[in-house]
Amino acid sequence: MLKSIHIQNFALIDQLQLDLKDGLTILTGETGAGKSIILGALGLLQGNRADLSVVRDKTVKCIVEAEFSVKSLGIKSVFEDLDLDYEDHSLLRREIMPSGKSRAFINDTPVTLDVMKQIGGRLIDIHSQHQTLNISSDLFQREVLDAFIKNATQKNKLSFQSILEAYQSLLKEFRSNKRQLDELDKKKAELLKEQDYNAFLLDELEQIPLDKLNEDDINEELNQLSNVESIEVALQSLMDGLGDDENGILDRLRVLKSSISEIGGFSDKYASLKERLDSVIIELEDVLSETDHLADQVTADPERLDILSNQLNQLNSLYKKHQVDDVRSLIDIRNKLADKILDSQSMDSKIKKLNGIISVQENELHEKASDLMGLRNVEKTALEEQVLEIAGLLGMPDAVFSIKIAETVTFNDYGKDEISFLFSANKGSVPLELNKAASGGELSRLMLAIKSILGNVKKLPTIIFDEIDTGVSGRIADKMALVMKNMSEKLQVITITHLPQIAASGTDHLVVSKKNQDDRTVSTINRLNEQERIEEIAQMLSGGVVTNAARENAKTLLN
Repeated sequence: MLKSIHIQNFALIDQLQLDLKDGLTILTGETGAGKSIILGALGLLQGNRADLSVVRDKTVKCIVEAEFSVKSLGIKSVFEDLDLDYEDHSLLRREIMPSGKSRAFINDTPVTLDVMKQIGGRLIDIHSQHQTLNISSDLFQREVLDAFIKNATQKNKLSFQSILEAYQSLLKEFRSNKRQLDELDKKKAELLKEQDYNAFLLDELEQIPLDKLNEDDINEELNQLSNVESIEVALQSLMDGLGDDENGILDRLRVLKSSISEIGGFSDKYASLKERLDSVIIELEDVLSETDHLADQVTADPERLDILSNQLNQLNSLYKKHQVDDVRSLIDIRNKLADKILDSQSMDSKIKKLNGIISVQENELHEKASDLMGLRNVEKTALEEQVLEIAGLLGMPDAVFSIKIAETVTFNDYGKDEISFLFSANKGSVPLELNKAASGGELSRLMLAIKSILGNVKKLPTIIFDEIDTGVSGRIADKMALVMKNMSEKLQVITITHLPQIAASGTDHLVVSKKNQDDRTVSTINRLNEQERIEEIAQMLSGGVVTNAARENAKTLLN
């Protein structure tokens, strides 16, 4: 519900603060007084583009702000999805700066025009004879029919709402699985292209026992095998120098130790020298033993040398090919290649399993979509009859209205069908789709009929009718007034009208007028009391000088 609107520096309005009531609010005034300005301001809150030309004083900013009571609309989740703070009483504001830049706010949070459009469109529904596209849209027609059926079947053991929710939940899983299948198919195609090459690379890496290789050990052994003669000469030289013959270091050290041993008893210092010589002799004896052992192991092995050289060459070649520099990286690449080949081999199994799941889900979706379509076909008749009943009251007694439900090839968010409203206002005419079937006035009355039914089965936003009664007779105006009055018992209705019959049906009456003030024209809105309403409606009845007869007629209409 629209609780209040504040307009500042917009078109002919300097400052306006207007509080609105529930029920049916009437907005009247002379042509050009500024009624369309109010709609233009509200249009900004629906996300319409701002135009600097509407700014009255180009030196200060223009502001349009409205407060809405949104609790009954059940749109908290919409706020949450858009990452907005939700309040039962929400504020929408647009500002147009002198520079022409526009800003939008919802509950003081800056938002884009797209977000403003999504929220504002759920809070205000403006309809005029020149704006009939909404009723012709596929989405609107489906929403009307489905809202009607949800209400009609809500007490059924298996309601339309429960079937639709189950269908939409299953459809979400089905689409997710289809996307996953597409990804698997693409991955399989890629793997098949690469499979032979990957197998070649893997075979090449498996030719070398990478898990057992140590490059440092290979280089060390290779160096040894490549220098056997030098190693043998060096080791033999060491053994000869340490040997036990009379020229050997060990033999000479033992003689020296014997000399020191003779004086060891004379002083602890001499005894210490002997002990140190003992240590040196023991260490050199160990070196000699180790050298002898190593010398026994040094053997020329040309075959082993070739093997190690080939391994090192293979490693360097693989490093260059795979752009790495260590064995661990080659092992990682080998394992990944093995996984890819394994994935390729197991891909068919995954695809087959997923295809089975999708097939089962598709069959279930067909069943649920068929159930939805069946309910639509059963329940649409009641909606057709109610629309025609109201259309007859609104001056279209020969109208034909039917709802066509056609099965589609693919699933959509609401089933496997498409909805079309067909209409003809005149006797003998073939009903056509709404965008081809009627004049603006006829479509406006049809919209009024549909919205009046929709208001009984669904929570609707504030509806504003902009002179949709243009060109109708007094008798039809009475019926339109009755329909609007009935609608306003369940939702807030605001109607701009020039007809006294409709003006008299309102629970609140506002008059837009303009006057000259300080060499400027200014639009204002005033709320009428009972006596003022009589005068206003009498003026609308007489079209000129207000007579007592016109006043009496106005009183009759109001009562």
